Parts: sequence; C-alpha cells; structure tokens
Amino acid sequence: MNFKNITFIGLLSILMIPSLQAQGDSELPPKEPSNWKLESIFSLNVTQSSFTNWASGGRNNISGLGFINASADYSEGRYKWSNQLTTGLGGVKYFDEDLEKTDDVIDLQSTFSYGMKDPWFLSILGGFRTQYLDGYSNAGDSVRSSTFMAPGYVNISLGVEYIPNDNLKVMLSPLSGKLTFVNDQVLANAGAFGVEPAEYSSMGELITKGKTFRAELGSYLRVVYKKELMKNINMRSRIEFFSNYMENPQNIDVNGELILDFKINKWFSANLQLNVIYDDDINIEDRDGNIGPRTQFKQVIGLGIAYRLANFEEKKK
Repeated sequence: MNFKNITFIGLLSILMIPSLQAQGDSELPPKEPSNWKLESIFSLNVTQSSFTNWASGGRNNISGLGFINASADYSEGRYKWSNQLTTGLGGVKYFDEDLEKTDDVIDLQSTFSYGMKDPWFLSILGGFRTQYLDGYSNAGDSVRSSTFMAPGYVNISLGVEYIPNDNLKVMLSPLSGKLTFVNDQVLANAGAFGVEPAEYSSMGELITKGKTFRAELGSYLRVVYKKELMKNINMRSRIEFFSNYMENPQNIDVNGELILDFKINKWFSANLQLNVIYDDDINIEDRDGNIGPRTQFKQVIGLGIAYRLANFEEKKK
C-alpha cells in the first residue's frame, strides 16, 4: 500500500475519533443534547481452512474481511449536514498462490441541506468513490484492471431533498456533475471506464495518450433508507441513478447497495451485503469473449467481530 492509500485511510479519523470520545459519556454528568449525531460500526471477519488427507479434496486457505461504516450528522434549525463513510478491504490467500482481493471500497458522501417547507430541503451533495489496491480480472493476470483512483469517481449534485424522518432520504438533482478519474496511463490508453482512449498509427505507434479524466453533466436521483426489520436485524440501503445529458441520456447508470446486519451480542454479528452496478461506459468481457457493458453484482456474507460506537442511544422500536 503506497503513501496515497495511507493518506485516504486517514479520512477515517474524521468520523472515528469523535465516536471514540463518546465511550466515556456514561461516566460523566448529563450534558446538553449535542447537535452532532455520531456513529461508527467496525467489523472484522476471518476464516481459515486446512486439509490433510481429505478424500473430498480442498485447498488450504485463509480469508479475511474488515469494514467500517461511519456517519456524522449535524442538525441545527433549518440546517442539516450529513456525512457517511463506507470502507472495506478483504482477501483470500490460498497457501500455494498469491493473495486475491475479495472486497475493496472507499465510499464517502457529504450532503449539506437547508430546510424549506417541512419535509423539503434544498441540498448540495458531494460524493467520492474509489479503491485501495490493484484489481485483476482473473487470478494470475499480470495486467491490472483497476487501481487506486483508476477509477475514481466524484459526484457533485444540487437539488431538492425529501426527508420525512431519520430513516428515509430522497434527493432529486436536475444539475449533477459526474467526474471520472483514471490515473493509470495503461488503463487510460485502453479507454477504460469511459475516458477517451489513445490514438495509434497504423503501425501501432502511440500518437496521442488516452485521457485520464472525463466530465459528465446530467440528472441524479438518490434514495437512502434504513430500518430495524425486527429485534437485532437492521437494514441499510442506498440506490443512485445518473443520466448523462450530453451522451445517451437513455442509458442510466445505477449504483445500489443493501446491507443487512444481524446482531448476535455486543461483540459478534453477521452481515449480508449486496451491490449492483450498471455503467454504460464500463466494458466487461464475458466467458465467451464478448465485450460490452453489463450489470455487475457483488455479494459478501460475513460472520465475526463487530462493535458499535456512538454518542446516542438507539431508539427502541
């Protein structure tokens, strides 16, 4: 992991340190209610398998997954400032092969809202999404298919937000900018993630390098919903839609996430995470060698240690 990756890990302290300070609140005299609502959930899942003279077969391996979901929400009068960080890193190591990545994400969103007539708000949203480590399409590949800030996405949106309660937020933006960064020249030359590819002569000589940046202007819709489904089972979900005004507006980008947390006790929990992505600018090669945009799915199931820090108590439902 290089210096840039370590720098972005430092972003976690913005949301984690205030939550850690909240641990000792129960030992102090009651304070005035804070305008800040801070929460951090940490989880670490590890599994290990080994086989000796096992007739059914199997490969010795160890795998792990760690993630953090943190939020910092500020509210005073007509003003709201909501910040959400989701980050995770996981992999599996077969003892006879190199480490393979199974999960890798940095997703930070910040929304500033001004209250109009309740429950409507005028909001501006800033979002950032990338990954920590190199990614490869298949195990054993020598050419990476992604890396830190390749791609990196920045979203800036201005619009109206509907917030009827703490569990539901719906934002519609008719003016949204989607910025795509591909800070890897090999990937940029190939036109990865929708940037303009390099130009080559008929002899294969490079004429113009591929662009490492692409800007899109369009409309954006985001729906965030969370709910306690039943005792010790919580759901968090987010789905986003983006339509590019300048090119193929009918091809709508989709980014969805659903997380189910199953609390066992104070320290142990299980979780299920589902992700779906469709981006018309991302070409994927299938098993038959066909290349084109496709719907991407990811599923992660974990069982391990989880701990919650917050400066407020969860409401009993």
